[in-house]
Amino acid sequence: MTQPGKQFSIDRRNEAYWRVTFSNPPINMLDPDTIKELQALLVQMETDEALKVVVFDSADPDFFIAHYDISRGKDASREPGPSGYAPWIDVTHRLGSVPVLSIAAVRGRARGVGSEFALACDLCFASLEKAVFGQPEVGAGLIPGGGALERLPLAVGRKRALEIVLGADDFDAATAERYGWINRAVPDAQFDVFIEQFAQRIARFERNALRSCKELINRTTLASAEHQNESALAFKGAFAWPGTQRIAAALMQQGLGTRSELELDFGKYLTKL
Repeated sequence: MTQPGKQFSIDRRNEAYWRVTFSNPPINMLDPDTIKELQALLVQMETDEALKVVVFDSADPDFFIAHYDISRGKDASREPGPSGYAPWIDVTHRLGSVPVLSIAAVRGRARGVGSEFALACDLCFASLEKAVFGQPEVGAGLIPGGGALERLPLAVGRKRALEIVLGADDFDAATAERYGWINRAVPDAQFDVFIEQFAQRIARFERNALRSCKELINRTTLASAEHQNESALAFKGAFAWPGTQRIAAALMQQGLGTRSELELDFGKYLTKL
């Protein structure tokens, strides 16, 4: 169960397989506290010698991770994590290098940093009918600063990455699968069974083989943490751009951060600001 004040619950299905469920009402926004909890969770993932696979899912069927809570921006820690990078870069970089397979099981909306978290996981599966992906930052007068500019081109190619980022629209799971944004879109009626069977399959295999394959694939496929740091700095600077504050005020009036029509259909509302 989730402890009071905590955003994640950990269901240890067996010694090799954990299910980690995110719950941060009202719409599962990621904030500085989320990042601290993920850093603590990564320590467990890095040091548990029996663990092989961790599935990340959401307690909210409408929101996997909505986006970053910009109202908490001033609370963000600047203290480097164990990797030597700022906290969010530390989390996403370590997810790629930890000797455990990380799987994002996306049902609901994964926009902005939610999409970036899913990209940082080793694998991403999504509900065909209920998952929505988006990088809406440009439509809000900003840029993606949490890893999309580094990981999306590696996953979908340059042209599709430009379409996703500059178009700032919502994408359904079928399109995300076709583009290579995610591994697979699974019919929702089969989604939970598929995730469970896949994770249990991985959990049965020999840990050294899993670990070695991930390390060797990482040699040519991991995004640059240095480039992500550059994007993060540019993201912070974007708040000073002309027009960005006007757009932010309009977003707040439309219900940003609440269970609103804006948050449910972000891509459509961005063109109306």
